[in-house]
Amino acid sequence: MTSNRLPGLLAALALAACSVAPPRASAPPPVAVVAPKSPAALAARIDAYLAQPRFAAAAWGIHVVALDSGRTLYAHDADKLAVPASNAKLYTAALALDALGANYRIATSLYATRAPGPHGVLRGDLLLVGRGDPGFGAADGPTADWAERFTAAVVARGIVRVRGDLVADATFYQGPEFGSGWEAGDLQSGFAAPVSALGVADNAVQVTVTRDGARCCAVTVTPAEAGVAVVNRTSASSGAALGLYRAPGTAALYALGSLPAGVDARSYTLSAPDPAMLAGNLLRTALARRGVRIDGRVRALRWPQADPALASPDLQTLAELASPPLSELVRRALKDSDNLYAQHLLLQVGVQAARRGVCADRARPPDTSEGWGLCALRALLARIGIAPGAATFEEGSGLSRKDLVTPRATTTLLAWVRTQPFAQTYLDALPVAGVDGTLDHRFAGTPADGRLRAKTGTLAHSYALSGYVTDAAGEPLAFALMLDRYLRPTDAQGASAAPAPGADLDAIAALLAGYAGATTQP
Repeated sequence: MTSNRLPGLLAALALAACSVAPPRASAPPPVAVVAPKSPAALAARIDAYLAQPRFAAAAWGIHVVALDSGRTLYAHDADKLAVPASNAKLYTAALALDALGANYRIATSLYATRAPGPHGVLRGDLLLVGRGDPGFGAADGPTADWAERFTAAVVARGIVRVRGDLVADATFYQGPEFGSGWEAGDLQSGFAAPVSALGVADNAVQVTVTRDGARCCAVTVTPAEAGVAVVNRTSASSGAALGLYRAPGTAALYALGSLPAGVDARSYTLSAPDPAMLAGNLLRTALARRGVRIDGRVRALRWPQADPALASPDLQTLAELASPPLSELVRRALKDSDNLYAQHLLLQVGVQAARRGVCADRARPPDTSEGWGLCALRALLARIGIAPGAATFEEGSGLSRKDLVTPRATTTLLAWVRTQPFAQTYLDALPVAGVDGTLDHRFAGTPADGRLRAKTGTLAHSYALSGYVTDAAGEPLAFALMLDRYLRPTDAQGASAAPAPGADLDAIAALLAGYAGATTQP
């Protein structure tokens, strides 16, 4: 998901509470029941919607194209840049499928730095090496039991004692473990978890706060192997709301304030401070359960460090686990608007592009995997026919406000995808209106229900919805709807006094789904 970040200390707390069950969007002002039957009638309906006074200070950008004819059906500031938010994932997914293929997989490996000696003693290190599988260790994925399977491989080789360290190697990616332009206030939240080449279970932890007498609250973090140190400053006498705060780059989690009256417990998803160490610690725990002793410590390697042991001729492969195919990773990135998966897709492309060593539009080559991925994305957009000034990205998820696109660029991308061998994979990965993903609770009872596939996008004051819809006449359309710099009106008490922005986007998309005219008539 993208962020609609609240300012201050309680940002992650409020977002976590709101993300449990997304509310149904407020109903927009009613639109006429009779479906528009000509491009002019459709334009008049959309224009009237955009003319509402509450949008006077905002910026709408819309482009709708009939895919069979290529004709523009409707445009409003279609060539003006706006923040795409998670609509950026449309570009990242297309890039990954084009560059890597739908069947591309990512391996996570366990090595020994040398063959075990007599009596099951390894006089060396164990290396747990990640290569950027975003779903590694996910509870609902094929590697959920990875630690047990890797431990079984160690036991099968007869190893009972490791005289060295357990090294968690996350050096596959070059660059920081967060996207360029990600905001510091987002980094403790689960939706902005570190993008580590070696991570596990979404690189997140669960924080549970329960009422505990006069002190107010007990705070627990699972898994304990994440190494989060709780500083509990909650108090039953505190008049402040409950707050959780972990500064970027630290492992200390401060709990402040108190639970609301009548609430006995709450749970939150926050980012793990060090995913590679979390994975290493989890493996050490699993090994200990099977009686395998590690004499040394768990230590992590990450950029800008290197791991010389990976080039050793004595390296012994103990086990390897592969990710699901890229098609499933793209599906997770788009259906669930998963920032971690989307950024990983960009970095995977970046690693491959760096190996080729050519970035045609820059005098100097990039120095990070992200930079190489963005170079590949620019090359793809040029091949499609999207001008450099019509789309620019800083990262792959849409969390950065430095990402900018025009609505026409997005429909150009969508039209091009439809002609590619991976078109069905891409289409199947998009949320379906009223059915699944981030659109499962939207469009009920409208012409778009079940007939629209689109990517949502939400940052504070920036909203987008882009994808495909079949209109009432059976014509396939590609559309991009962008509402930027929009401040939702409130009443004197601060309560919302207008529909949710998503409902505004939905109202226009539903008009497109209900359009009953030809797309080629004047």
